[in-house]
Amino acid sequence: MMTSDKMLSHVTGATGWMTFNNPERHNAVSLDMWAAAETILGDFAADDAVRVVVLTGAGGKSFVSGADISKFEAERSNTEAVAHYNEVTAGVFCQLEAMHKPTIAMIDGYCLGGGLGISVACDLRFCSDKSQFGLPAARLGLGYSYDGLRRLVDTVGLAFAKEIVFTAERFDAPRALTMGLVNRVVAAAKLEPTVSALAKTIAANAPLTVTAMKRTIGEIAKDPAERDREMCRQVSQVCFDSEDYIEGRRAFMEKRKAVFVGR
Repeated sequence: MMTSDKMLSHVTGATGWMTFNNPERHNAVSLDMWAAAETILGDFAADDAVRVVVLTGAGGKSFVSGADISKFEAERSNTEAVAHYNEVTAGVFCQLEAMHKPTIAMIDGYCLGGGLGISVACDLRFCSDKSQFGLPAARLGLGYSYDGLRRLVDTVGLAFAKEIVFTAERFDAPRALTMGLVNRVVAAAKLEPTVSALAKTIAANAPLTVTAMKRTIGEIAKDPAERDREMCRQVSQVCFDSEDYIEGRRAFMEKRKAVFVGR
């Protein structure tokens, strides 16, 4: 399926792929692209056949290089326009963070600004060895949201988050791995096969269990007073009450691969 010429999506097996397709601008994102991304992610979330979502960028040079600055005069020229832009972008980040299905950022090249924000809103990040990361807000005079910085801190910790935002410098892939910004660095030619294989592995597991664990880990990341322990208990119990739990036990005893159906 294709939402627009600058935002592409398709489903392969149980994996939904969303591609930022603006390579002539290193996949810089405009307001209409953010709106299209919101639609695509909503479709993936509602499709029971999709068990894993992968985000990537077209062209082999960038994941996402940030906001399309050439559109700032039209899209972010005054307080009202900035508020609208921020509302749309925040909606996409929140969609990613709240999605019950695992999300993977497949990063090949520049991952800057809003691109870094997108990546840390995903569950996992895999990058090529030629990737570069950075948050240049301090060089542009931009404000940055609480939630955006919270996700960065949750990913790399306070000290590395401060280094990233205070310096506004770019970091190479090995440095990103040291910071914990990415899960793994691979050669560019191996990036898509690696991510595709990982997505297939996750999709083959019991989806109710994967969802329950993702939601529970999300609660663990919150302040203790805000954690919904009862929800965690309920989603865990759903797993034990499911057909998939029966299938998993039988497959183990019969020494075969389980076939999970998500109920």
